[in-house]
Parts: sequence; C-alpha cells; structure tokens
Amino acid sequence: MRDRPVYPFTAIVGQEPMKEALILNTVNPLIGGVLIRGEKGTAKSTAVRALAGLLPDRDVVRGCPCSCAWGDDGNMCPECRERASDGSLEMETVPMRVVELPLSSTEDRVAGTLDIEHAITTGRKRFEPGVLAKANGNILYVDEINLLDDHIVDLMLDAAAMGVNFVEREGVSYSHPSRFILIGTMNPEEGDLRPQLLDRFGLMVDVVSEKDEDRRTEILLRRMEFERDPEGFSEDYRGSQEELRDRIRDARSLVSEIEPGPDVLRAAVRIPLHLDVDGHRADLTLVKAAVAHAAFEGRIEVLPSDVVHVSNLVMPHRMRRNPFQESKLDLDELGTWAREQFRVG
Repeated sequence: MRDRPVYPFTAIVGQEPMKEALILNTVNPLIGGVLIRGEKGTAKSTAVRALAGLLPDRDVVRGCPCSCAWGDDGNMCPECRERASDGSLEMETVPMRVVELPLSSTEDRVAGTLDIEHAITTGRKRFEPGVLAKANGNILYVDEINLLDDHIVDLMLDAAAMGVNFVEREGVSYSHPSRFILIGTMNPEEGDLRPQLLDRFGLMVDVVSEKDEDRRTEILLRRMEFERDPEGFSEDYRGSQEELRDRIRDARSLVSEIEPGPDVLRAAVRIPLHLDVDGHRADLTLVKAAVAHAAFEGRIEVLPSDVVHVSNLVMPHRMRRNPFQESKLDLDELGTWAREQFRVG
C-alpha cells in the first residue's frame, strides 16, 4: 500500500510561530514538546505530519518493538539488553515518523500491557508494547489532547519527561525507553487543559486563521495544487525541504557545543520573575529553547536576545491569569523591558 502524500512543511503559508516551535523541538528534543492551540483549519495537523520529513534517519536495533537506539546500551529495553549479552543484536536504519495517538485510547493502549499469567507460569515477563513504545525515538502526536482523560495526558508527560515508560501490573513491573517529541493540538473552544498540565509542555503557540486576502488566496492555490498533483507539488518544494532538513541536522550537532553564559542564565531567571511565573520549569525551558534557537541560527554562542526571542513560546501558558484574561504575552512591553535589562537590540 502506498503511503499517503504528506504536504511539504516549507509549503505552509504563514504560521511562523508554530513552525518555529516545532523546529526548535526537533533541534533540541529536551525542550519538552509543544502544545498548539487554535481554531479548526489552521494547518495544525498538516504541520505536525509534515515535520517527520525534515528529521534524520535513526539507527535502531533490528526487530525491537521499542525501536531501541543502536549503540545506546544504557537505554535499552530488557529484551535488547538480553540479546546484547549474547551478541545477537543487529542494526537497521529507519526514518523518524509521526506516531498518532487515537483519542479513544485506554491506559493499556498507551503504556502497553504485561501478560501476568505468562509471568506466573514461566517466570518470564511478556510485554505487549503500547503507543509509548512505538513513539520511542519518534514524534508522538496527540490531536485534540484536551479531550483526553487527564491521567492519560499525565502518563504521556511523565514518559516524555523521564524518557522511560514504567508499567506495573499485579506486582510485576517492566520499563523501556520512551524518548519522543510530544506534540499536542487542540481547539480551545472545546475546553482547555489544567494549568498543571499546561506547564509541563515546553512550548505553546496559539494559531489563528490568516486574515490577509492575498495570503489566504495563496493558501487556497497551494492546497488545490497539492490535491491535484501531490508528487509534482512535493517535487517543487524538494529544494527548500532539503535546505531546511540540512539546517536542522547541523543545528542538532551544535546544541551539545553551546554553553550558556551568565548573561543568558540571568535573562532566563529575570523574565519569569518579571512575569510573576511560579516554579522553575520556565527558567530551564527558556535556556533550552534559546540554545536551540542559537544553534538553528548557526551560532555556538547563545545570547540574552535568544532568550527574549523564545520567551513568547515559553511563557504565555505559564503566566497567571483570570478566566477572562487571554494568555497572550505583550512582546512590545517585554522587548522594551528586555532592552533595558540585557541591552538587547
């Protein structure tokens, strides 16, 4: 069966904050994922599904249901560790992909299940992988995440934060690596996430439909052309896709070389304090996102201006607000304040 054609990422008109939030997470997956909020028909799902085409292939253990990374002996599932001891591991190269979580998923479907009867009768654990196993090393996409049960969202966020999925049934436990980029999309008209869950997403962006007539026309023309000839349309954007893919690859290699200086750390601390944000997760996320932004710009030096730039993605969903106040960061106000504080131009 042929794969369904995917709209090219670089062909998406507008929605620059959303595209940047997705790219920053691919450059540095430790940022903690992204939540995309917006009305229907604003290219949320299109952008997420197109993202996989920009990511590098992965070297994994052949036949592993958890897609354990090849060479990462300290982060393998029990079966791969057992096979490694007798030298039977083989490598294969696979593309990164988008793993979608169905809205009706149960906890067993997400985390996986243990065959308790098999464990009792044989003394060996038999694990049936769930979505978190399939998502390891990939992108986990949850559409309408606000409609999921809170404990399912908690389960995914815990795995995303720790990089490990723990399953325990009737006193029998099992764990496997589960490192993925979590991307959730939602329409706020259908309800919001609890603030405690919002805070655990690294970045958040609000998207709205395009208001400019010419840009709306361009969106229409491109979509019609893609539906008429998906292969030809994708070929037209092959060059820009490869250019962006190379830029992301180079940025990923730069992240480990970047060491934030005192000025950057000071900016990452002062912005949350200035905006009266609780906790320390925002501070750390500002640094990680600023490092990713510097790397994407091709620099090995991260600046306070990088922190200010990414703050519109890091801070809005963490700011205190009442039920009648929009979660929108005043960039003009923040920019004026930041220039005074950090001499940002």
